Amino acid sequence: MASEDVSTQGKDAEGPKKKILINAFDMSTVGHLSPGQWKNPTDKSATKRSLKYWIELAQLLERGGINALFLADTYGGYDTYEGSLDNCIRRAAQWPMTDPTIPISAMAAVTKNLSFAITASTSFEPPFLLAKRFSTLDHFTGGRFGWNIVTSWKKAAFKAIGIDTPIEHDQRYAQADEYLRVLYKLWEGSWADDAISPDPENDSYADPDKIRTIKHDGEYFHLDTRHIVDPSPQRTPFLFQAGTSPAGSEFAATHAEAIFVSAHSPTILRPKVDAIRQLAAAKGRDPQSVKFFATFTPILGATDEEAREKHAGLKKYASVVGGLVLVSGWTGIDWSTLPLDHEITAADSAEIHKVTSILDAFTTTSEKIPRWTPRIIAEQASIGGLGPTSVGSPATVADEMERWVREGDIDGFNVGYVTTPGSFEDVVDLLVPELQRRGIYPEIPREDQQLTARERVYGEGQSGLRDDHPGSKYKFAVYQVEASCEPENSVAVA
Repeated sequence: MASEDVSTQGKDAEGPKKKILINAFDMSTVGHLSPGQWKNPTDKSATKRSLKYWIELAQLLERGGINALFLADTYGGYDTYEGSLDNCIRRAAQWPMTDPTIPISAMAAVTKNLSFAITASTSFEPPFLLAKRFSTLDHFTGGRFGWNIVTSWKKAAFKAIGIDTPIEHDQRYAQADEYLRVLYKLWEGSWADDAISPDPENDSYADPDKIRTIKHDGEYFHLDTRHIVDPSPQRTPFLFQAGTSPAGSEFAATHAEAIFVSAHSPTILRPKVDAIRQLAAAKGRDPQSVKFFATFTPILGATDEEAREKHAGLKKYASVVGGLVLVSGWTGIDWSTLPLDHEITAADSAEIHKVTSILDAFTTTSEKIPRWTPRIIAEQASIGGLGPTSVGSPATVADEMERWVREGDIDGFNVGYVTTPGSFEDVVDLLVPELQRRGIYPEIPREDQQLTARERVYGEGQSGLRDDHPGSKYKFAVYQVEASCEPENSVAVA
């Protein structure tokens, strides 16, 4: 049975509790958010270049009823630290990196209900090409596909495709907004549901009169074409997004169905969640239909003591420099130039193209972290990246997750690993049974069910965009030329 839509559930202590959705958070690289663990004899991150790794991971996550495998990606290396790419390469700090798209078909072939969400940028390829590839993946996975929308900011990534200077932060989101509206026209508005109507006697497979040509002439994109792929199970993939800057929040409130957030305290996170829900409501969307997934790295043991011992063992392999390489790249601050106990301020960043929401995290304090310094950041970044790390028994970790849901008004977690295999096995074998015992974990789909990514979140029967999502106005049956003119002057004709 799919999880209930949170909008139907009570939030106080007297009412039903939210069902906690869990995504496994991985990356097609040796060092994701716990750099240095490749030195750990139990870790097999270096085998990610083999399909065997991904097939076995997918089967494990399916067994545990995990909502989705969320695959991060990056374009170009992290070269802010010491002004060089050398330490990124040396420390295996998200380097080398293979394409996360490729193993999805293999994983889909050995699972029925696990969804797959991958990161892809609106800055680096025309909408038509992405629409074709993602429609294909939605077909091949039976509708179990999601997209984490990023706009890209890294200078090295832009240089890799021949552009010297990244697009300015807010302009990236304006471009991304138009990009999404072009995609909705292709995915939702180009094909009628019954355009494919095989008629052998008349040598006709599909009816061209039911496949609309999309003509878009906007500020950033221009195209004149029919979508080349017939409608997939979801048409539009399930949409994730991760920006919480003012421009990112506006974009998320408009387009995102789920938002990936990160903070070291749920009380710091809550105002951002509230603000985006309010923005979504102002746009006519059910604010509870926007789901929030927080970064979370559990280190589990049968007992608290066993988990603490495991944590101590993992620290021996952590690469502090590797963590600082990543954080330098994310913030635009070269941490190698600052004294270890220097208190961080926004003025320390000279990078105008930085990830604004991440730098904000280092200028926002809490009882747990009253001040941010390079020394503290190094400790945080080497295990679990920048997200919170919870160390303890299944009961202890489950308590912490419930606290985050309650205090942060979030809907689930992107659960990171420290070692693989190891961390995800502990989640499936130790944590999931505890969440099930508490009645706060979605029921694992029945044998006769095969749910899409969107159904896993919103409930069986909701494979397409919700009616209150802005993409719905581009659906073939309602999409009209007169009503589809966008503020960015895009034009589409039937």
